[in-house]
Amino acid sequence: MRRRLGSDWRVAVVDPDVDHLYQPGLLFLPFGGSEKGMVRPRVRTLMRGVDWIRDRVVTVDPATQSIKLEAGDLRYDLLVIASGSRIRPDLTEGLTGKGWRESAFDFYTLDGARALREAMARMRGGRVVVNIVEMPIKCPVAPLEFLFLADEFFTRAGVRSGVELVYATPLDGAFTRPLASRTLGHLLSQKKIRVESEFAASSVDGEAKKLVSYDGRTLDYDLLVSIPTHSGAEFLETSGLGDELAFVPTNKLTLAAKGLANVFVLGDATDLPSSKAGSVAHFQAELLAENLTRLIAGKAPEPTFDGHANCFIETGFGKAMLIDFNYETEPLPGRYPMPGIGPLTLLGESRLNHLGKKAFHWLYWNGLLPARPLPLGARMSMAGKRLAPAGATT
Repeated sequence: MRRRLGSDWRVAVVDPDVDHLYQPGLLFLPFGGSEKGMVRPRVRTLMRGVDWIRDRVVTVDPATQSIKLEAGDLRYDLLVIASGSRIRPDLTEGLTGKGWRESAFDFYTLDGARALREAMARMRGGRVVVNIVEMPIKCPVAPLEFLFLADEFFTRAGVRSGVELVYATPLDGAFTRPLASRTLGHLLSQKKIRVESEFAASSVDGEAKKLVSYDGRTLDYDLLVSIPTHSGAEFLETSGLGDELAFVPTNKLTLAAKGLANVFVLGDATDLPSSKAGSVAHFQAELLAENLTRLIAGKAPEPTFDGHANCFIETGFGKAMLIDFNYETEPLPGRYPMPGIGPLTLLGESRLNHLGKKAFHWLYWNGLLPARPLPLGARMSMAGKRLAPAGATT
């Protein structure tokens, strides 16, 4: 937007955090991954001409187009809410009580991933339960990736036969889309990872090391890896702009906040039925920039966002899977990004997909954040994809 707008516009980013965290790297920390290159100063992520207001938002008032900050007030002409999501382990009874960061952990925060790394290094046997408390969560495939990497980790340590891996999910399968769910479910079965489906966690008994569901089922654990309830930023809750989890009701095609003039929403802050994933935020940002430019020119925003998401899924032992989908089309097998050539495989494991996942670290800092043009369309393409036979697991 800074490049698109003239000198009569001011572009400001309000963010209290002095550092920017490369969140995809959190997945690898519990397995001994390096922290090198995971954090950069916030000031290095903003291009010249963008004002960084290092402050915390208290409330937003769309009626007066004003924002209350801890250190003052700010007025806006156009507002983009891109405040992400936060984990809320406090919303699950007992989770942050006895045993928190001792036998029960998260890996969606830097401190949590570091603590879990120490626990994983000590683990020589017992039951590891990976639990999604409720949906939606950011990076929906990360819990599955954790299980696949844990299978490799314990196998290489020579203790896999003594470690039971359990996936407790509120979903009725491994994933939200049928074909991908069957494919990933097949992998879980192949790796002897037990699935407890439709498990809606209600509480944790840290002393007895039990995870309890609303239907009365219990799971004993030696190590609990929790993906806690997610919610939007606190100021959205305080301002009354969010739903029950403080996600902002958003037009799924234009990214305009419903019922609010001159307010748009980006990434995890939305209530959209698209994945809360980095790729989604990137594709949304490209299309939103076009719509903001149209709005400034006196034109109506166009319904251009199709829910496009793609992500690599680490499956262990130097392989990964790639999925590409949107609101209407589920992940399909094929080649990506070029039909017949790839070089990446869709909905199938490959070494090249794993290398693509690892290379994303460099691309994130050097391509995505500087907003350099990438040869990938923001809207999903069917090129290279093929419809799979009913019931196929690829």
